[in-house]
Amino acid sequence: MGNGVEASRPIVWIIGFFAFLNVYSVQAVLPMVMDDFHTTALEAGMTVGATVLAIGLVSPFIGMLSDAVGRKVVLCTSMFALTVPTALIPISHSLDSLIVLRFLQGLTIPGIAVVLIAYLSEEFRSGGVVQMTATYVGGTVMGGFCGRFLTGHAGHLLGWRGAFVTLAVLNLLGALLVLWLLPPSRRFVPNRNVTGGMQTLLLHLRNRRLMAACAVGFCVLFSLVGTFTYVNLHLALAPFNLSAAGLANVFTVYLVGVIVTPLAGRHIDRLGFMKSLLGALAISATGLLLTLLPSIFFVVVGLAVCSTGVFLCQSATIGSIARTVSEGRSLATGIYYLSYYCGGAAGSWLAGLAFEGWGWSGSVATIALFQGIAATIVLSVWRERGAEAIRN
Repeated sequence: MGNGVEASRPIVWIIGFFAFLNVYSVQAVLPMVMDDFHTTALEAGMTVGATVLAIGLVSPFIGMLSDAVGRKVVLCTSMFALTVPTALIPISHSLDSLIVLRFLQGLTIPGIAVVLIAYLSEEFRSGGVVQMTATYVGGTVMGGFCGRFLTGHAGHLLGWRGAFVTLAVLNLLGALLVLWLLPPSRRFVPNRNVTGGMQTLLLHLRNRRLMAACAVGFCVLFSLVGTFTYVNLHLALAPFNLSAAGLANVFTVYLVGVIVTPLAGRHIDRLGFMKSLLGALAISATGLLLTLLPSIFFVVVGLAVCSTGVFLCQSATIGSIARTVSEGRSLATGIYYLSYYCGGAAGSWLAGLAFEGWGWSGSVATIALFQGIAATIVLSVWRERGAEAIRN
């Protein structure tokens, strides 16, 4: 199994990369979008919220679909479908049409992210699930970074519309690559029993630890989306006055997560999920507070620390689901992503309201509140005794 894990890591990483290349790409060019369509910060933030909301709404249902028809066919179809709205974004004639196309982008993402987690849970169930999950999260981190970095620099040179032409071409190349390299499922067993699926859904909804993981996921993406959507607008204002290229460079902080997250798998196993989650939340909150200092150095350091904590928290949460759910894994992952991405949509809205009312400090206070809620949930549900049982 060790050889199988190592051989499969590159394609798992690539899938995570392309799944998240698009999700947050518009963040780096939000000031340009605001200028083009003459919108407020909150309205521009909805171009982020629309995508993450669509991901959340579709996630539970795409799990049922992949349970019926297979993992690879749904995953590859979704990757090709992603190229269509991405290619149409450059001809958007209004903010509303841009938001709709961003929503359509989001509808395709669960067919990649949710289905891959189910694929990993089945193909590596005898060992390597946590390590492969960490590899996947590392790919998503790099994809999230490159989406913002490439879009920001391409936007600086070609305008924000030209940046999305670049992303459309990359999406098509990624879809072709995954179709060619991803091995077919060997352990997948089709399940077309809708009644059984509903019974499994009810079983999951009564799983206290799974529901706790979903609630933590809500708070985690609330933090990430709220932070990286509105810190761009904060840094575009005085005293920072960063350009689109400058904002893109700030996202190099994601590279810290690329290095740290894949190395975290073995430590999550050793510490247990409760300690890992609490530690990750503490790290993220510390970084968030650093961004309040009026220095670009401390803002960048704070973002690096904050995002790394979020990625570690995501790895621990997803890993706990893979280890604690024995049946209906795709559906369980879909439920998690429903909560996770609804949290992201809520973050783009509530942190935006706070930004318009009190500036960046208002956004930070709102985000910190939800991180505190996540820690409270972990402490009340993820008892150390349960974590030990999972680890053993």
